Amino acid sequence: MKNNIKVVSFDVEGTLVTTDFSYAIWFELIPMRYAKKHDLAMPEALEKVKQEYAGIGDQRLEWYDVQYWFNHFGFGQADIAMEELQPRVKYYPDTCRALDMLRGKYRLSIASGSPRPFLKHLLRDINHNFHSVFSSVSDYQKVKKADFYENMCRELGVEPEQVAHVGDNYQFDVLEPSSIGIRAFYLDREDKVNKKESLDNLDEFAQILCNI
Repeated sequence: MKNNIKVVSFDVEGTLVTTDFSYAIWFELIPMRYAKKHDLAMPEALEKVKQEYAGIGDQRLEWYDVQYWFNHFGFGQADIAMEELQPRVKYYPDTCRALDMLRGKYRLSIASGSPRPFLKHLLRDINHNFHSVFSSVSDYQKVKKADFYENMCRELGVEPEQVAHVGDNYQFDVLEPSSIGIRAFYLDREDKVNKKESLDNLDEFAQILCNI
């Protein structure tokens, strides 16, 4: 098969970066502040916060907006608290290896459902690798549906067939981009599906792109 790929795009959380930082925000920091404000034990506060999250759901933009939740709970500015948790940002061992293999051969881009306030922290140490960073929530007020990828291709000046994308969410990183012609790869770090239909790590992804 002829390689006409020009752009390689990556999801972020669960793909390049572990979920440690986000987990600390959603399930440690916010519940701890809620517990202190309402004089509750941590387990009870965590349960109440989770109920609030569930009341919004991950199909609504507010669910992804940490400042929305800080406002909702009356906690002030989120970015100050997020900066304190910067040490919790962890990259997978294969992240830098894959970026080193692909940088220079392709234009590398970010196609993420995380809002930019999160990406600011998540990408801090690897941002220099990327030509462009796209956040569906912050840039287009959408989750990662097909029209997000269409907008991304338009801004990059490429056809969908010239883009390869990898991510760990089967709907948002495979089905949606594939529907417009992007060559999408499912990164299954937790071995959720048949191995023939997925990649175990980014080393495999980089090898495929270097060999086509």
